[in-house]
Amino acid sequence: MTSVLALETSCDESAAAYVRRLNDGRLVVVASRIASQVAEHARWGGVVPEIASRRHVEALPVLIEQVLEEAGESLDGVDAVAATVAPGLAGALMVASVTGRTLAALYGRAFLGVHHLEGHLASVQLAERQPKPPYLVLLVSGGHTELIRVAEHGGMDRLGRSHDDAAGEAFDKVARLLGLGYPGGPAIQLAAESGNSQRYSLPKGRISLPGGGFHPYDFSFSGLKTAMLRTVQAESEACQGSDLPLADLAASFEQVVADVLVERSLRCAVDQGIRELVMVGGVAANKRLRTLMQKRAAQKGIQVSIAPLEYCTDNAAMIGAAALMRLHSGAKGTSLQMGVAARWPLTDAAALYDSSTVVF
Repeated sequence: MTSVLALETSCDESAAAYVRRLNDGRLVVVASRIASQVAEHARWGGVVPEIASRRHVEALPVLIEQVLEEAGESLDGVDAVAATVAPGLAGALMVASVTGRTLAALYGRAFLGVHHLEGHLASVQLAERQPKPPYLVLLVSGGHTELIRVAEHGGMDRLGRSHDDAAGEAFDKVARLLGLGYPGGPAIQLAAESGNSQRYSLPKGRISLPGGGFHPYDFSFSGLKTAMLRTVQAESEACQGSDLPLADLAASFEQVVADVLVERSLRCAVDQGIRELVMVGGVAANKRLRTLMQKRAAQKGIQVSIAPLEYCTDNAAMIGAAALMRLHSGAKGTSLQMGVAARWPLTDAAALYDSSTVVF
């Protein structure tokens, strides 16, 4: 049995978790705590990096103490310490990175600097049913929309991506346009519950190929945002002072995003001969997307695994899961000289566990 204290501060959620790998290979979240900054950043309509970093400094020591107390453990009983080191807001990442490295050095424990997206991919391993590679992952969050093939040996290959905004970012911007507040995903989902998703015809953005045609798996949400802006402007003129049909606007937007994500993910899975599809990330919590993906995948004979709802958005349990999987596969740890990187490709995540890799 192996245990890890995991820390996450890549954006606006401060989080700590105590995660164990049992002798039978199962990953168990013994304790997990998150301190959300949503209310504070909502005043500005998005994350303010300096505020986020300050709040991480205030919250993380308390979260660590709470998690260890809930787990009935001390740092002496932890086998390793893990922290997100890339990608994310550099100042925010430094809080968990410095804290994690300091604790690892003080207690003589291994330190693992974890890639944030690898954490999201590992979050599905915390579900009751764990998928077996090879499988296709739809990683869909506030900062990333990607299709990633996970091979039997654990290698990762990106097959599709967004060329502009991530889906979660599009949710935030459209929610701001509709006056629904921040974060946009939950706000639009709530507004869309009573709406007619077929009222407005909105574009499914596509990416042109140099030789003609369109990339079958890539995404673009910039045209959709522009279409929403023009639709809102047209409706505002037609309403002449009366309330906008917010429910129908939100439902139509939510539906087209779900359609695009599901259609291209399943097309990719079918083309690649993959019969298992995994969905992770904050947007994977969206009810319409989850329902649509499961329904259409079943029609094609594709098994769908979705990260547990509580581990879709940023959390430390997924970072602990990724660290334990790396330790099990033979990783010894990350250099205590490791800094942070605002950008770091997921395909190079393995380099973070090389003791000679130093990032600043």
